[in-house]
Amino acid sequence: MGAIYRVTYTKPLPAGAELFTRGGERHARWTDRKGRKRTAKVTVGRDGTDRIVLESATHVAKYRDGAGVVRTVGTGCRMKDAASAVLRGLTDRAQLVKAKVLTVAQDAVANHASTATDEHAAAYLLALGRKASRLHVANVRRLLTRVCRECRFVQLSDLRGDALEGWLARRQQEGMSARTVNTHLSAVVGFANWCCENDRLIVNPFERVAKADERAGRRRTRRSLTDDELVRLLAVARQRPLAEFGRTAEKVEPDPSRPKRANWRRVPLDYATLAMAVERARLVLSKRPDFVAELERRGRERALVYKALVLTGLRKGELASLTVGQLDLNPERPYVVLAVADEKNRQGSEIPLRPDLAADLRSWLSDRAGEQRAATRMKFGRGRSDRNPASEPVFDVPTGLIRILDRDLVAAGIPKRDDRGRTVDVHAMRTTFGTHLSKGGVSLRTAQAAMRHSRPDLTANVYTDPRLLDVAGALDVLPELSLGPTTGDSVRSRATGTDGAPAPTRSLVPTLLPPAGNARHFLATADKRVVNITAAAAADRPCVDAAGDNEKPPLTLAVSGGHQERAKGFEPSTFSLEG
Repeated sequence: MGAIYRVTYTKPLPAGAELFTRGGERHARWTDRKGRKRTAKVTVGRDGTDRIVLESATHVAKYRDGAGVVRTVGTGCRMKDAASAVLRGLTDRAQLVKAKVLTVAQDAVANHASTATDEHAAAYLLALGRKASRLHVANVRRLLTRVCRECRFVQLSDLRGDALEGWLARRQQEGMSARTVNTHLSAVVGFANWCCENDRLIVNPFERVAKADERAGRRRTRRSLTDDELVRLLAVARQRPLAEFGRTAEKVEPDPSRPKRANWRRVPLDYATLAMAVERARLVLSKRPDFVAELERRGRERALVYKALVLTGLRKGELASLTVGQLDLNPERPYVVLAVADEKNRQGSEIPLRPDLAADLRSWLSDRAGEQRAATRMKFGRGRSDRNPASEPVFDVPTGLIRILDRDLVAAGIPKRDDRGRTVDVHAMRTTFGTHLSKGGVSLRTAQAAMRHSRPDLTANVYTDPRLLDVAGALDVLPELSLGPTTGDSVRSRATGTDGAPAPTRSLVPTLLPPAGNARHFLATADKRVVNITAAAAADRPCVDAAGDNEKPPLTLAVSGGHQERAKGFEPSTFSLEG
């Protein structure tokens, strides 16, 4: 058995309400917003003020389910007879559970079916927040809200795979990319899976909805930056904040409808005139040395951010999350510890740093600490500790870094989009990192570990730009297949090298010695690397130190200003970013 009733609640006495007594009970009469006359009983609240007593518009059913638990369920019915029919259905199902015709789990699913989807989604997001970042939870909430609203998934029983599939198809026809379609699908499928795990659904209604082909519908394909482009980009990033104040003005075609100032415009910066713009800016700002120093510091930080992205493969959010306490800049083995909560795969990693990048970071943190001590001394009359606080961010990565990068690309003469439609953005720095690993001869398994990918095909196919790979040079390792005379003696003499000239040595692996006419000196180093220098360039090249290290590549010179130390990478004998 069960009961049907309306829920009562109280509200403050409406403004202008008239109090009167009827049958020994106090009542209030007032006019609502729609101009209707309303009457309700009056009671005294906890604070001693008069409050009106109202009833819910629909009935509520109270019954004992098959597990013996007393439950209160909203029927959604205004008429008592209809609400009684709903109660009979609930009690009949409870009897079937007691008779073991239905299981308790099936009964729980039936109870949840009539509950609003928003309530289930709120519980799902609360559980998701225990193992995911706030940003991920916010994105899932936004996607779920849109799908449930536009597909009209009001209750859990409304979830249908065909409705979602039709909605995704219409979004694709409107121009939504395949990646965005799959993102919406993943959010809804994750929600339905959680409902199945918590006995709110028996099966996932979306498990048969197919994903869109992201390769065919990819909107943005990133490309890798070349060595020369990296050098120019770092140089522009270092100087552009100051060079912006040294831009000259030029007169455009006059327009009488515009003010006179609108007939002049600033000449855009380019790589050739960047140095002259910096010199003009120093003259213009000669009376503001503090501002000049701030612009130079800003440019140095921006160039170091770009360099860190290229030489570590960190994502923008991961780099922005780094604090001073996560850096270990020991010259013997520098590395950075990426926190579990800040990494995309939520695993936590120790990422090695090249010695030149570690030296730049040490110099950057030391100079910044000195500037902070000087500023504190001027303000309070005392200095600070030599060490940066462990919780202080390493870089101030702006949220609009993509727009800043676009302006730097224009000034450096680097096209944003190439002839194949591939673009350069902040995440393309990670593509550059993976491509140069492959270009330098790093094995796929090592590159996969450096990129922190779960699958090697992601490293090889998505984060490797084939245009920068020396495919033509790789053909030189193939054997020579002659189509000349095939007489037995001539073939045997050429194969054994007895025809007067030594037989060429060819194999399926790269040869160690250089070809004839290009003599080289090979120096074995302590760490078993081989450094080769052409004999023609040995006289003009700076001397090689005892460890066999050459000059630092131009990428480092653009940031650190000429620090002479060879860059070492994951496999130093093959990988570098020399221009």
